[in-house]
Amino acid sequence: MQRDEVLTLLSPEGLALLASLPEYRGADDVLKTVTSLRAAGHSPALVAAVMNQSRLRRRAEAKFGPFAETMLFTEAGLEQATRFAVAARHAARFRDAGLQHVADLGCGIGGDALALSALGLRVDAVERDEATAAIAAFNLAAFDTAQVHHADVTDYPLGEADSVWLDPARRSTAGGRTRRLHDPNEYSPSLNFAFELAVRMPAGIKLAPALDRDLIPHWAEAQWVSDRGEVVELALWSGPLARDGIRRSALVIRQDGAAAELAADGDAPDVPVSPLGDYLYEPDGAVIRARLIGLLAEHLGDARMISGAIAYLSSDVAIDSPFATCFRVRETIPLDTAKIAKRLRELGIGSLEIKKRGTDHDPATLRKALKLQGDESATLFLTRIDGRHRAILADRMEFPPAQ
Repeated sequence: MQRDEVLTLLSPEGLALLASLPEYRGADDVLKTVTSLRAAGHSPALVAAVMNQSRLRRRAEAKFGPFAETMLFTEAGLEQATRFAVAARHAARFRDAGLQHVADLGCGIGGDALALSALGLRVDAVERDEATAAIAAFNLAAFDTAQVHHADVTDYPLGEADSVWLDPARRSTAGGRTRRLHDPNEYSPSLNFAFELAVRMPAGIKLAPALDRDLIPHWAEAQWVSDRGEVVELALWSGPLARDGIRRSALVIRQDGAAAELAADGDAPDVPVSPLGDYLYEPDGAVIRARLIGLLAEHLGDARMISGAIAYLSSDVAIDSPFATCFRVRETIPLDTAKIAKRLRELGIGSLEIKKRGTDHDPATLRKALKLQGDESATLFLTRIDGRHRAILADRMEFPPAQ
């Protein structure tokens, strides 16, 4: 977002017009709304600015819920912003560690700073991009304990802050286009800067969940977080923010907002490979990233691996777990397209969920070749059983809601 667009949007006319807009309903209604606004005498620049915000607010509902209705966003800022359910847990960790003044370095649009401020913590939110800093200032205006600073985080004096939160930018915007940064040295601030700061004072660092594990410092607690089935971040914690005896953890936030965690002092050793049982378990992505499959197997009772280095577990007992999805195994089929298609036709399966692990088969290509027909539904796993490529036909288990 350019400076002129921010100034237009933050003007009294811009904010009033944005507040007056009907609910954004998608591209079909845009032309009608734009035409109406232009006919009312509003400038093209103002109309474009408020319509863009209306669109971004609709997208932001998935991350911020009802709070999105009164916030402002940039495209890149929304993409990297922490989901509010996750940010609230970040903030609680600072509060529970007894910390009171957090420097949010690289605050973006202010998502984490909002959660920190809501718990009564003092926050210095620092953002290098001027337009994004202005957006953050608007979003944090209701909190007198939060201050936004337009500055380079590498030059910012920490002053009285007793802890830091860093969310290094992993995207670069140039010429109106955004690209992902895969080299940690290109992050802003760099990973080295973040790690050096985290050694000096209590820190939390938000990173991509697929970060090379060899880059994780020995002193950090590494927590992978999944929210509603999607692995959204890897958070590294130092000092009193890191819990004693925990170096690897998987935090799983379910659809209803409830959270559960698996934690260990390091990677969990794998459990032995045994024959496929009556039930197959697909671990949550955060558990896989944290390499806690062995710990999950203990949580599930007698669960075992179905093949070496394959992140599926099997058991003869169905257990409802926040850390894995349970499937009832119907049968196994040779991983051969013709044989799979023949069996699915016999069973009348026309709706098929396809998952794969440990095989090069492409689910989209296979789906076209299967030419599915019928009223039944099932899940097909393309994987290995004791080292041999097989297809597992299964059904998702439905458990009654917890009381």
